Amino acid sequence: MRVEYEIKSSDYFYRDDGGDKVKLWYGAHLHYHIELVYMQSGEVDAYVDSELYRIRCGDFLIIFPNKVHRFEKVTEHHSYKLFIINPDVCPELAEKFLGFTPESPVIHGADKDERLSRIVDSLSSLSPDEEYYKLNLQGLTTSLFCECIKRLKLIGNRAEDSHAVRVVVDFCSKNFKRELSLGILEDELHLSKYYISHIFSGKLGVSFNDYVNSLRISYACRKLISTDMSVTKIGEISGFSTLRTFNRAFYKQMNTSPSEYRKNYLQSNSIASLPV
Repeated sequence: MRVEYEIKSSDYFYRDDGGDKVKLWYGAHLHYHIELVYMQSGEVDAYVDSELYRIRCGDFLIIFPNKVHRFEKVTEHHSYKLFIINPDVCPELAEKFLGFTPESPVIHGADKDERLSRIVDSLSSLSPDEEYYKLNLQGLTTSLFCECIKRLKLIGNRAEDSHAVRVVVDFCSKNFKRELSLGILEDELHLSKYYISHIFSGKLGVSFNDYVNSLRISYACRKLISTDMSVTKIGEISGFSTLRTFNRAFYKQMNTSPSEYRKNYLQSNSIASLPV
């Protein structure tokens, strides 16, 4: 399984299906932000830490921080609202999201809950241009999180594991452009390289090398579609030692070459992606 680590630059992001134009199908990734999906029609399959959950019309899905998740097609046509929110926006609740995991991340029949539906509608219509935008954002997200937490059965994480995952993921997300190895992480984080390896295989469901490469490829993709920098240079600044290594890793994750990826994007100019 290929996993991308999404580096979010904003506290809040919202999008919908754009009139059935933007499908909720994308590969395995994880991030520190909380991801929420409100299904308005159709169905998708959501995998959260390898567990399968079918999300149907009226369901609400909440994905806690640093959980590997992906979506797959069930029905061709579906509509949804997608929110990605930094848990630090609501510091009073952040410890809930970082210290616990829901037994199931799905709230079934959320569309029948008038209070929850009303908050979702208000949050999705919020504009950064509004007066008191930040205060409204904090108030609405706090209300939304409270309503979700009340409807979920939470299971406590082992504190040391939860902290270690966050430390390791954060370190990799900030240092993937340089040379990285389990030995380097062991020296710099003062954690056993065997324990770090266990975090990747046991907690994140991916090998260390594949994880680091996924960060590099995600960064390279952004540079390929947003700059005219050469493929060789992009591979270099993304952390790959040679162009051959870059091409091989890119094809393994994206099933195409960097040059073809850029060409296809420029031709279609319609690739939908999550914010970074």
